[in-house]
Amino acid sequence: MDNYLNSEITTEEESEKAEGDKQNIVSKKKSSQKDIKLLIKGLSDENGLVRRNYAIALAEVGSAALPELIKALLNSKNVIQRRAAAKTLKLVNDPSALPHLIKALTSDSDSVVQFSAAGAIAIFGEAAVNHLIIVLENQEYTEMQYGLAAWCLEFIGAKASNAIKKAAKSKNTNVKSAAISALEEHIRQSQDQEAIQIVERAINDTAENVQIEAIKLVGKLYRIESLIPTLILKLKHKNPDIRKSSILSLIQLNINEAINPLRDLLKIEQDKNVIAIIKLAIKKINN
Repeated sequence: MDNYLNSEITTEEESEKAEGDKQNIVSKKKSSQKDIKLLIKGLSDENGLVRRNYAIALAEVGSAALPELIKALLNSKNVIQRRAAAKTLKLVNDPSALPHLIKALTSDSDSVVQFSAAGAIAIFGEAAVNHLIIVLENQEYTEMQYGLAAWCLEFIGAKASNAIKKAAKSKNTNVKSAAISALEEHIRQSQDQEAIQIVERAINDTAENVQIEAIKLVGKLYRIESLIPTLILKLKHKNPDIRKSSILSLIQLNINEAINPLRDLLKIEQDKNVIAIIKLAIKKINN
């Protein structure tokens, strides 16, 4: 019991000290390098509330804190500090940090640092798109890094619709599939015919991963009548993942005219996962 009380007191004291450091530094007209380094050191504290106080103070210091924050992000041996530095760069919101955040995303050994870097990258909107495309084009990165870059594009979405439409025409299939998925918000908001045409072409792309993303996207959007016959045709595709994605989109769209093709497919389907989804689709659409 005494140990518990002592830990509570210590935590409260640490939080009060962090708050005091923050107030002293941000009240100055200009923070010195010594002040900034003190705040950076606070990002390695094991207490999350304490780190948060130091991060907020660094955000209030603004771009002047960037060099030390970037140094902490890329060079600190303390993983807690690297994670906190990435999150703090998001609060500082200076796009000149982008190349360094990309480096953290693609080279840090800690997955939480990678996630935190991605969260920061995503807030920069159109300015981040080309950086993310470079990641998606590179064959040396991990599936998780590709996934985080694709998530960033999706988060950016309608904020950079022209850049994402351009990326959706890329010859690189990783870039194209990520950009197709990222068009959802833009199409939903604007019914942009150029973007819809990009999806129409992508649904029959030679790359199957691009087809799958286009099929998934169609299922998330309000009924695009021109694409419903194509979704039904995809039930005959040799790739079970394409058949599965098509069925799931037909469920989402509640396409009644898919019932008979689904029943026909059920008679010949051999993939157990696809069979289960067909049965679900027939039940859901019938209701």
